[in-house]
Amino acid sequence: MSQKGLRIIFAGTPDFAAQHLQALLDSPHKVVSVYSQPDRPSGRGRKLTASPVKALALEHGIEVQQPLSLKDAHAQNTLAAYKADIMVVVAYGLLLPQTVLDTPNLGCINVHGSLLPRWRGAAPIQRAILAGDASSGVTVMQMEAGLDTGPMLLKSQIPISEIDTSASLYDTLSVLGCSSLITALAGLQDGSLVPQVQNDAKANYANKLTKAEGVIDWHQSAQQISLQVRGLNPWPVAYSDWQEQRLRIWMAHAVETHSKQPAGTLVAIDKTGIEVACGSSHLKITQLQWPGGKALSQSELMNLKQKMTLGETFTCLAVEK
Repeated sequence: MSQKGLRIIFAGTPDFAAQHLQALLDSPHKVVSVYSQPDRPSGRGRKLTASPVKALALEHGIEVQQPLSLKDAHAQNTLAAYKADIMVVVAYGLLLPQTVLDTPNLGCINVHGSLLPRWRGAAPIQRAILAGDASSGVTVMQMEAGLDTGPMLLKSQIPISEIDTSASLYDTLSVLGCSSLITALAGLQDGSLVPQVQNDAKANYANKLTKAEGVIDWHQSAQQISLQVRGLNPWPVAYSDWQEQRLRIWMAHAVETHSKQPAGTLVAIDKTGIEVACGSSHLKITQLQWPGGKALSQSELMNLKQKMTLGETFTCLAVEK
């Protein structure tokens, strides 16, 4: 096979995938077709909107396919007609049947935002933070019929810092994934990559996030709540109620203390943030959003002394659906 570039079918939908498509467009490889989810209603007007991957493909004059399924013969014949060397899949959202997996000469590979087999499934970046993992990364794997179960071709690891949110880790892994993808393609071309079978016993399923996961239980430790806040930023965002008003907590960290204040008690408001007692230690909130307003920065939280009384408690009146 020629070393000057592979014929690639790319399949993906969100911005994370679009960044990987751009990396391929900037490489010697040739993207012969792009597959993406059908246009979805978006915004207040619920207007049908193209995915970031589709929009990027059209900018570069690449043919886009948006089948509802790849299980029927017509869709499979269309894909086979591109005579691709390989199919690259990044956050596509459709399962690939075995016929499709077997169609390209080099099969189908996936860039996954986790150090497999640690987190398989839809929300590996968020679940890594929520679980308090010390590190994350991306895995380029050969796809098979199971969900994120295929042999691993390349793994790239990074530490998760104490201030990382799902948003910041997402951005970091996007860059890491792009470079890992290009490296993996070169390794597949020259035969230097050795697939490694995953250890299923170490696998966890990264379920999709729900709004209900945002409710804060102040009886938990401050450390656990801080992971919840960071892991659910930017969606669905951790929340609690103050005098029947829902407050969204965007950033916070644990403060070690031996205080015995009841869980949920507002302990302090100063230039460093808002401090709330938890099941153990305190949570220092440094970015908070009042209903109908913007997220307040750490310095702006001082102004809440006029709204909030020390000694009162946070509650949760209802769980969001």
